[in-house]
Amino acid sequence: MSVRWLIAGLGNPGTKYGKTRHNAGFWFLDGLDARWALGEKADKKFHGEVGRCRRAAVGVVTLRPATFMNDSGRAVRAVTDYFGIPIDQVLVAYDDLDLPPGTVRLKSGGGHGGHNGLRSLFAHLGGPGFWRLRIGIGHPGVREAVTPWVLSRPSAEEEGCIRAAIGRSVAEIEPLLHGDAGRVQQALHTTAGENN
Repeated sequence: MSVRWLIAGLGNPGTKYGKTRHNAGFWFLDGLDARWALGEKADKKFHGEVGRCRRAAVGVVTLRPATFMNDSGRAVRAVTDYFGIPIDQVLVAYDDLDLPPGTVRLKSGGGHGGHNGLRSLFAHLGGPGFWRLRIGIGHPGVREAVTPWVLSRPSAEEEGCIRAAIGRSVAEIEPLLHGDAGRVQQALHTTAGENN
C-alpha cells in the first residue's frame, strides 16, 4: 500500500497517563481506530504503535509514539523518513491549553505555544509546516499550574466535552486526506464549543 499521509496522536505511554488531558491526541487515535479499524501494532523501528488503512484511494499510516511527549518528534520523523511522507501530509492531534474543552481547530503551521510535543516535532521535522488538530483542554489559569493540569484527569463534564469534540473530529477529518482542508475546518470550527 502506497502511504500518502501520516496521522499521529501525541501523548505519554502507560496506564498512569492514559486518562490525563495530555493524552487527548491518543484519545483521537482511539476514536479513529473505532471508525477506521487501524490495526495498530507496536513497531520498534518507529518508536511506537503503528496502524495502516486506506481511505478511498489514499493510504494512511497512524502513529502513537511510545516515546514520552517531549521526544515525540523522533517517532514521527522515523515514520516520515521510512514512507517518504512530506511534512504537509502529516496531521498531528494534540491537547491545546489555549482552547476550552469542547473546542477543536484544524490548522497548518504556526508556533509551538510552549507545547513540548510540538517543540520536539519542530526539531525533528525541521519546521512547523505540518497539519495540527488542536484539541481544547482548557487552561488552569496560572502558568505554575500547567504541568499538574495537563498530567491530571479532567472533570467528568470537561472530559465529556473533550471526547465529544474528538468524536466530531473523527467524523469530519477524512476530506483533509483528499485535499479539502477547508471542508473540515468549516465543519469543525462552526460547531466548536457548542457543548460548552
